[in-house]
Amino acid sequence: MSSRLVAGLLAAIAAAGVTAGALMESGLPAPPTQWAFIVIGLVLPALGWLLAVRRPRIPYVWLLLATAVCLGVGTFGVGLSQLDVAPAVVRVLVALFAVYYGLLWIFVPLLFPEGRLPSRRWRPVAWIGAVAIIVHFTGNLLIGPIPSARSGPLTPVDSADLVAGLASAVGQFVTWIITLVVLGGLVVRWRRAGSGERGQYAWMVAGMTVSIAGFVLLSFFIFGHATPLTGVVGVLVLLGSLPVAITVAVVRHRLLDVRIGIRGSRLHVVFDVRPTVGEMLTSLGTALEETPEPVEQLGRLAAAVRDGLEVRWAAVTLADGTRVVAGREEGGAALTLPVRGGLGRIECGPRDDERLTAADRRLLEALAVPAGLAIQSAGLAGRLVNAQEAERRRIERNIHDGVQQQLVALIAGLELARATGGGPDMLAELREQARQTLNDLRELAAGIHPSSLSQGGLVEAVEERCARLPVPTTVAASRELRAQRFPDEVEGAMYFTVSEAVTNALKHAAATKIEVHLARADGRLRATVTDDGRGFHPQAVRRRGLATLADRLDALGGGLDLDSGLGEGTRMNAWVPVDA
Repeated sequence: MSSRLVAGLLAAIAAAGVTAGALMESGLPAPPTQWAFIVIGLVLPALGWLLAVRRPRIPYVWLLLATAVCLGVGTFGVGLSQLDVAPAVVRVLVALFAVYYGLLWIFVPLLFPEGRLPSRRWRPVAWIGAVAIIVHFTGNLLIGPIPSARSGPLTPVDSADLVAGLASAVGQFVTWIITLVVLGGLVVRWRRAGSGERGQYAWMVAGMTVSIAGFVLLSFFIFGHATPLTGVVGVLVLLGSLPVAITVAVVRHRLLDVRIGIRGSRLHVVFDVRPTVGEMLTSLGTALEETPEPVEQLGRLAAAVRDGLEVRWAAVTLADGTRVVAGREEGGAALTLPVRGGLGRIECGPRDDERLTAADRRLLEALAVPAGLAIQSAGLAGRLVNAQEAERRRIERNIHDGVQQQLVALIAGLELARATGGGPDMLAELREQARQTLNDLRELAAGIHPSSLSQGGLVEAVEERCARLPVPTTVAASRELRAQRFPDEVEGAMYFTVSEAVTNALKHAAATKIEVHLARADGRLRATVTDDGRGFHPQAVRRRGLATLADRLDALGGGLDLDSGLGEGTRMNAWVPVDA
C-alpha cells in the first residue's frame, strides 16, 4: 500500500471520528461551539495528510497523523457513549484520549521538526514519557464507575477500580511533568536555533504554551471554578494551539522545506515543497546521464543548485576558470562551497526573501559529490580535447619538418635528373632518398597506430617497439595473454602508455635496463614498466606526456601511477578494466 493511500486513510479516520463523535454527542442541530470543535479538530488530520503526501519519508508527519487518529477515535468514543453501545467498547475508544494528550504534549514538541530526538540525552525523557502515556491509557481503560459513597470494607472490584484510578492519576501527573520538561527544552532549542529555524521554534513554543494554558482553563471548569464558556474556550485552545502553530510554521517559515505560495494572475494557492537531498540527487543524476556534453552537464548542475536552494543564481566554476551560471548573476555570492580535490567550486547568489541557512549548506554539501564528478568529467573532456589538438599539431609538425621536406628534396632531385639526364649514380641516390622517405612515413604511421598493433595485438606491438631500443629491454607476458585481443581503444591506450614510459626512461632517466610486464588479472589489463635510471620526485616533476595518457586511461575507467625516487629508478603502473 502506498504511503499516500495510508496517509489518506488515517486522515479520513481521524476526520470522520471528530465529526461523527461531536455530532453524536450534541445531536442535531449542533450548537456553534460544537461546530467550532469540529473545525479546529480537522486541522491536525488535514495538516498531517498534506505533509505526509509531500514528505512521506519524514517520521514527524506520521506522528501528527497518529495523534490525529487518537483524537478522532477518542471523540468518536465520546459520541458512542450517548448511544446504546457496549461500555467496554466505549471505554477502549475514550481511553485513547490519554494517548492523544501524551503525543500532543510530549512527542509532537519533543521530536519537532523531523521526528528525531534533539540529542541522545533526551532518550530517558522519551522513555519516561512513553511509559507515562501507557500507564495513563491503561488506567483509563481499566477504571470503572466509582461510587460516591459506600460503607464497609472495599470489595475486590472496588480495589481494582482504585488501583486503575491511581495508575491513571500517576500516568497523567508524570505526563504533565514531562510536558513541562519538554517545553523547557523547546525554549532552549529556540534560543539556540539559527536565523532560518528560529521562527519555526518560536511558533512551536508559543503553541505549546497556549495549549497548556487551555488545559489550565479546562481544569478550572472541571473543578467548578469557572463558567462553561471558560471550559469550552479551554478545550478549543488546547485542541487547536499546536496544530495551528505547526501550520503557521509551514506557511511562514517553510517547515520541513514545505512552501505555500501564490502563482499566476488568478492567484492560485500552491502547496509544494523544496526537493529533498535524495530527490535532488536522483533528478540530477538522471539529468547528467541524459546530457553527454560536459559543459551542458555543468549547466544542469548549476540549474539544480539554483532551483533546489531557490536562489537568484548559481554558478559552477572549474579550476581552469571555466564558469557556467544559471540565472541572472546579480549581487555577490551568498554561499560558496569548494569541490573536493581542488576541481572547482559552487557559488550561490542571495535568496529573495531570507538568508541561506545551515540546512541549505548541508544540501549544497550533498551535491558536492555529483558536482565533483561533473566537474571532473568536464575537465577530463577538456584535457582530452587539448591532448588531441596537441597530438594533431605534433603530427603536422613532424610531417612538415621531416617527410614533407624530404619529398620536396626528392621532387627537386627528380627535376634535376630529368633536366640534366642524370646518370646511374644520381638515380641511385634518388632511390635511396625515396626509400628513406618511405621508412620515415612508416615510423610516423607507427607513432599514430602501428600496424603490428592492429595485426598482432598488444604484446607483439610492445615487443616490436622494445626490440628497437638501444638498451637491454625485456617484455614479460603470459602465453594466454599473447593470444588475447582487446578493443582497439584499450590496446592503443596501453601501447602508447608503455611506449611513452620507455621513451622517458631513455631520454630523461638515462636508464641502462628496462623491464616491461604485461598481465591480466582481477578484470584488469595491467602494464608495468620498470627502469634502473636516475629516478625523480613525482611531486616535483610534471609527468608531461604521461599526463595525457593518464587522462586517456581515466576516460576508459583505468588509471596510472608512478613510483620513483632519486637514484632509485622508476616504476610505472597502468591499468584498464577489461571483461572477465
